[in-house]
Amino acid sequence: MAYELYYWPGIQGRGEFVRLALEEAGVDYIDIARDPNGEDEAVAALMAALEADDIAHPPFAPPFLKDGDIIIGQTAAILLYLGDRHALAPSDPVQRLWVHQIQLTIADLVSEAHDSHHPLGGDLYFEEQKPEALRRAKHFREERIPKFLNWFERILARNPGGDAHLAGNTVSYADLSLFQAVDGLLYAFPRSMKALLTKVPRVAALHRTIAQRPRIRAYLDSGRTLAFNEQGIFRHYPELDR
Repeated sequence: MAYELYYWPGIQGRGEFVRLALEEAGVDYIDIARDPNGEDEAVAALMAALEADDIAHPPFAPPFLKDGDIIIGQTAAILLYLGDRHALAPSDPVQRLWVHQIQLTIADLVSEAHDSHHPLGGDLYFEEQKPEALRRAKHFREERIPKFLNWFERILARNPGGDAHLAGNTVSYADLSLFQAVDGLLYAFPRSMKALLTKVPRVAALHRTIAQRPRIRAYLDSGRTLAFNEQGIFRHYPELDR
């Protein structure tokens, strides 16, 4: 039975982190948001799944994944589940927990990236909070992105399995997620990221390597990927990247 992935249509968002894991694993899945019947039907299906009375453990928000009768919400929890099932996490329990910790740190970075352009909340347009966004984005560019990237660089350097991976000597879902986070930041802050990546060569190398993995490359070239846009988490507003 194919997995069912529920996420908002039209954006990569947090759903893309799950898509990359599913693509790397080479498993069948149905991306409900890409339903050929259209976005309205996809949203209706998503909302129905969220509000169903017969779900014992209802997800709070998308993304969530259905595997038969099992429903998993939260990106990090979904990836923990997929990692165990599809060899995208180490078999050692301590290392498996370490990969989960890395993923949660990536989730923190993703949240801060979103808040750099919507510091007062997602219910307001960017133009309604532009002064606050300019201030928040400056701090994010100059302080927070370097702090995160330097941490990833350090753990790549210290990985006993080699600096090609964040943990162990084979690809994990955390590697895929770091690729996606860097890709999103390159879209949102191209000027800043070009300079920052020169200071973290291992992170830059991982980003290049993941992009060329056969299944990931096939997915990126397939036409099935959604482009970054100004509706998602990573948004490019030139005035925020000065």
